[in-house]
Order: sequence, then C-alpha cells, then structure tokens
Amino acid sequence: MAGPSIEFDGVGLVLGSTTILEQVSFGVAAGSIHCVVGANGGGKTSLIRALLGQMPHTGRITLNWQDNRVIGYVPQTLDFDRSLPVTVLDFMAMATQRRPVFLGMSGKQREQIARRLAELGLADRMHARLGSLSGGERQRVLLAQALIPEPGLLVLDEPATGLDLAGRDILERTITGFARAGGTVVWINHDIVQVGEIADRLTYINRRVLLDGAPREVLASGVAAQLFPTLGLVQRGAA
Repeated sequence: MAGPSIEFDGVGLVLGSTTILEQVSFGVAAGSIHCVVGANGGGKTSLIRALLGQMPHTGRITLNWQDNRVIGYVPQTLDFDRSLPVTVLDFMAMATQRRPVFLGMSGKQREQIARRLAELGLADRMHARLGSLSGGERQRVLLAQALIPEPGLLVLDEPATGLDLAGRDILERTITGFARAGGTVVWINHDIVQVGEIADRLTYINRRVLLDGAPREVLASGVAAQLFPTLGLVQRGAA
C-alpha cells in the first residue's frame, strides 16, 4: 500500500457572506499521520469536505496518488434511525459492496468484514442491531467500513468521539498500523495530547493556518501556548 501526498494551495471557502477558509496552504506527506486541529467553527471540517470534493472552494487541492486511489472516510457521528432493524453486518455490507444487500454477499466479503470487526474489538457485535451499539462501538464500526476496501488515504473527522480508553487504544493502534503500512492519514483531532503522541505533523486552522509543523516543535512555540491555554499543565504532567 502506498498513500498519496497532498498539497493544499491557497484554499479558500466562502458560504454566503461568511468566509470559512482563507488562503489555507500546507502539505501532507505520503504515509504520514497528519492531524488538523483548531477552534470549533474554524473551518476544519469544511476543509476536509473540500478535500473529499463535497464543498466548492478556490485555490487548489492536489492529491499525488501512487498505487491506491481509494479513500476511506470516518465522519464524526453516524445519523440514522436507531429503530431500524439493521445489524452491524447489514450496515457493513451496504457500505462496502456495490451489489444490493438483498442479493447477499460473497464468502470473501463476509470474511473481510468479520476480520476488520475483530481487529477493532467487535467480533461479538457483528449480528447486533446497529441501534443497540454504544457511541464508541458505532465509531469503531465506521472505522471498520472505512478500511474496506483497503484505502490509500484515510480521512478522519474526530473518530474518537464517544470512545472509552480501550476503544481509544484500539483506534490508535489501527491508525498507526495503517500509516506504518504506507497509508496516508488526515485526522481532525481535538485531543492535543493524543496529537503530540502519534501525529507526524499538525496544522492548526482557524480560518487560516496559524501553526504547521512537527508536533513537538510546534507545541513548544509561544503561539501554541496562546492557542492552548492548558498546554503547559499537560506538558508538566507528562514530564
């Protein structure tokens, strides 16, 4: 697997009379974990949607693909009617195959789904109703579907929402393993401690880029201390 590098060059986004993004420029290295952080309403999700081709924008977003042009995407939440009699396996089949679910699935497809769910600690939930899962379990299901078929680029919009400590460990292990195998990860993340531990690079966005670089270097700057008031306490606690 070889993920793409990405270049954001002067990206702008305006909705009505509101400027969401202004001259956003930075690069994402192939095979890296690149975390995008910033204040609520600062344009992070809009930037990701522009990357996915879901929002109009100015400037250029260039994906330099190698041998895998598949994109896996994990949204922050899954909105659905919890009363629907849809099992985890049903959802995975609908999300990961082209043929209608009522026509069934191949044994190979079922095995692939079962393997991904097991890797994410959900082997015993495959036949559970999707609406019965906890928020953290649903997030892991979303990650499982994003990995079928195996993508070259994995785009994550705060996937740790609702996860307990065990779920966070599984998530981190899966994402770091994906990047070590050569995949590229673009991850919107609000947990600055987690970012400092596993990201190769971070970009702080609040309409425009305010910080960009290796986490250890960026978080030691005076600008970071202003943007993250509790950063000093976190760093002293970790020391």
